[in-house]
Amino acid sequence: MEIILDKLQEIELRYRELEGHLSDPKVVSKQGMYQKYAKEHADLRELVETIREYNAVRNQLKEYQDVLTENDEDLKAIVKEDMPQLKQKQADLEERLNLLLLPKDPNDNKNVFLEIRAGTGGDEAGLFAGDLFRMYAKYAESQGWRVEVMSSSPAGGMGGFKEIIAQIEGNGAYSRLKYESGVHRVQRVPVTEAQGRIHTSAVTVAIMPEAEEVEISIDLNDLRIDVYRSTGHGGQSVNTTDSAVRITHLPTGLVVTCQDEKSQLKNKNKAMKVLRARLLDAEVQRQNAEQAQTRKSQVGSGDRSERIRTYNFPQGRITDHRINLTRYDLDNFLNGNIGSLIDALAADCQAAALNKTSH
Repeated sequence: MEIILDKLQEIELRYRELEGHLSDPKVVSKQGMYQKYAKEHADLRELVETIREYNAVRNQLKEYQDVLTENDEDLKAIVKEDMPQLKQKQADLEERLNLLLLPKDPNDNKNVFLEIRAGTGGDEAGLFAGDLFRMYAKYAESQGWRVEVMSSSPAGGMGGFKEIIAQIEGNGAYSRLKYESGVHRVQRVPVTEAQGRIHTSAVTVAIMPEAEEVEISIDLNDLRIDVYRSTGHGGQSVNTTDSAVRITHLPTGLVVTCQDEKSQLKNKNKAMKVLRARLLDAEVQRQNAEQAQTRKSQVGSGDRSERIRTYNFPQGRITDHRINLTRYDLDNFLNGNIGSLIDALAADCQAAALNKTSH
């Protein structure tokens, strides 16, 4: 821990410097500069508070060591009784500091695009895609986040979706939801199954951080934009104008369609937002591949075998295969109460990162 004490001191000095800036009338009068300093100050607050608590414990331990060299036996007995608890507190604070000092994911505070696609399993996969969307929407509501459907494609006449894309806006949305990307497998008896046999279906989930225009610059010459008439269930027309938009990014072959709005311009703007997010996500994956890091959140093809989580309805069980965690509160989980599992996944990622930095 000694080798990072200088770093801790630098962080606290920077925090005090920021406090000075935020009380400077010249800075306060400049909106952009004030917001920049205020954000950095807020980002450092928890770390600085922990540094101060850690330094107080270290100083107290030094005082105790000095007492042990004195001749007052009664005082030495008190110190010897208190020291184990104080040393444990120091160790706990060191562990917390190591976590707080881990490099932050630059996308953690961003809004996200949630894409859910039915994989293997036909209508049953489409129904489960709908179940997952409702689960995430309820979780978002519990966090005070806003959910807006960008594009959806209904699955058959039983409800559910072949595909649904939504934007989730809220502080820390990506930091919490990024662990949800991957293949979700469901095992249950479909409503159409007369024999009562359990079917296995799969749904893919992709969580992508929202990309700003300055992050992902798109050359309009690289786009093919097609407009057509929106259709509803069973191909019926839901609009008498060509308001649906399909954008093809020619260099990558990515295709985004949007037809939920009656306005062609609104559909185009939504489609461009989704395209930017997909391009940013592709760039993040490329960078991770270059660094030879395996993305835990990589989206598979929708095949049953490529799974991050299994939802078993007959047993009321959810199993997350990445951390071998099994729970038996499926109804509660699908009702949006997924926070504790996200906490466990985040803790596992932090432990892996700490293990990496210690080697």
